[in-house]
Amino acid sequence: MIRKALVLVYGATAYLGFLATLLYTIGFLAGVVVPKGVDDGTTGPAWRALLVDAALLTLFAVQHSVMARPWFKRWWTRIVPTAIERSTYVLASTAVLVLLLWLWQPLPATVWTVGPAWARGILWGLYALGWIILVFSTFAVGHFDLFGLRQILDRARDRQYAEPGFREPWVYRLVRHPLMVGFLIAFWAAPDLSVGRLVFAVAGTGYIMVGVRLEEHDLKAQLGEPYEDYLRRVPRFVPRPVR
Repeated sequence: MIRKALVLVYGATAYLGFLATLLYTIGFLAGVVVPKGVDDGTTGPAWRALLVDAALLTLFAVQHSVMARPWFKRWWTRIVPTAIERSTYVLASTAVLVLLLWLWQPLPATVWTVGPAWARGILWGLYALGWIILVFSTFAVGHFDLFGLRQILDRARDRQYAEPGFREPWVYRLVRHPLMVGFLIAFWAAPDLSVGRLVFAVAGTGYIMVGVRLEEHDLKAQLGEPYEDYLRRVPRFVPRPVR
């Protein structure tokens, strides 16, 4: 019972930490509400800020990608219990993101500023829409599995956890990666784009382009022909016009 309780506390802590960090990230990129936004902080030499920010973004990309690979999971679950493997991934991703937000160096020089109030309102609306699409997509595909909650609950109930089978919720019939579409919209919908925000958006976009290909390669190996057929039918990011 003590072990089950510890697993529950561990998984819940990882999930709540992720939620808090996600909310902070939304404010961080928008430069509102949170104590430190993407353009806040003491400015120094641009080369040093760019070097630090690039190192932080690379660290996040490597951690996020390597720990998601099947070969790493097979090795990792020899060390950590299978029930908390996903929670550990969520916790590690959150820790690296917190480090990025904490140590981020501002590059506040302006790339663009949108003047008209109506245009700024549209961009802020798109920014919010991106995050809404992201969150909605996690529930469509299995929010509680994605963040390790179902795994720890099944462990607490002495049930054998089973990975969700391949299915196509309606939003995943429009594009293969709606969650990443949400990120892309949120990255680029900026009424005021600084050099620092541009670096974040470019690096995030580049990681997504590489990461989805790695994910699709793994899913083809895992799911076979059904997923290959899905790849042929559904576009990656941009919906096809309905005939």
